[in-house]
Amino acid sequence: MFPKTVKCLYMFLKSLALNNFRNYQKLELEFNPKTTVVIGPNTYGKSNLAEAIFLLSTGKSFRAEKDFEMIKFGEDVARVIGEAGDIKLEAVLAIGQNNGKNGFLKKLLVNGISRRRIDFAANLSVVLFSPEDLDIIIDSPSLRRNFLDNVLEQTDREYRLSLINYTKALRQRNALLERIREVHADSLKTQSFGDEKQLEYWNNILIENGEKITLKREEFLEFVNSQSKDLFDFMTIYDKSIISHQRLLQYKNEEVFAGVTLVGPHRDDFSLSMFDKERQSTHDIKHYGSRGQQRLAILQLKLLELLFIEKKLGYRPLLLLDDIFSELDEDHIRLVLEVIDKQQTIITTTHKEFIPKKILAKMQIVELKK
Repeated sequence: MFPKTVKCLYMFLKSLALNNFRNYQKLELEFNPKTTVVIGPNTYGKSNLAEAIFLLSTGKSFRAEKDFEMIKFGEDVARVIGEAGDIKLEAVLAIGQNNGKNGFLKKLLVNGISRRRIDFAANLSVVLFSPEDLDIIIDSPSLRRNFLDNVLEQTDREYRLSLINYTKALRQRNALLERIREVHADSLKTQSFGDEKQLEYWNNILIENGEKITLKREEFLEFVNSQSKDLFDFMTIYDKSIISHQRLLQYKNEEVFAGVTLVGPHRDDFSLSMFDKERQSTHDIKHYGSRGQQRLAILQLKLLELLFIEKKLGYRPLLLLDDIFSELDEDHIRLVLEVIDKQQTIITTTHKEFIPKKILAKMQIVELKK
């Protein structure tokens, strides 16, 4: 499952160049092989830098609903270029005419050659820790599914392919269900209708790819459960929504009435449970853990994400800490700082005072200007 030996290597982002990306008209940065601290007040674009690095890693944004939102207002083309080892990564985002129609174009290039996102992703592996991650436990299931996807897309090409195929098929199947619902709006007899063959086609694609997604998510969560946890001990419980011909048949009427697919990995969730020694029982951290315990659990989960990617790829990914120190207390900050020298780390923060002077003296410091 995992390589027996792990090389002492880590991912290294040498440089980053932005052109018309978010609030940046032009920016060029070089990074320390170990730790770089980017300092600037709120609204100066620290999270935009983190987003640009994440884009080079995954081929997508971690916060934009639509990719064109990353283009600077009033501009038509944005570029993000980064050098990781001997690899040049580039993302080009453009608004304009395409075959005579207004549209949006995204090109992803590796060493100047255009690649699909499935082959572009994971040339630069990144573990992102942002303030939004502190709500993984208490927020909606979609945030937890996004977390699983971000981990597994970086380590497994088959997972990326399965997720792309599943998402496309789900969109098509939901559109078909909506169409069937409109036709049968006045009838309860939905056991048979004229779109059975088309529905079966999308069912097969969903099942084939959904089973792979479930298996790989289960593998990661089992890895998390098998590892020792020095910061905070917990276990994950995978609430998987199994997709099969039998379950799709079982929910057939309900899906037609709802106009959406009701089972499958897009409905997955997981929870974290802590052990109560006094009562000899487990409790869901979301409902019974304190805010401090929830944050310790997320810190531990992020450290295990680093370890999982290292074991899968054979090297440490870049650690990207986006403005989290303002959200953490002194003890939590200290715990984070204990791991920054194990890989290249890029930190964005509003105040360098969050970092002890002894540690700060060893870091490269970049101060953003308005």
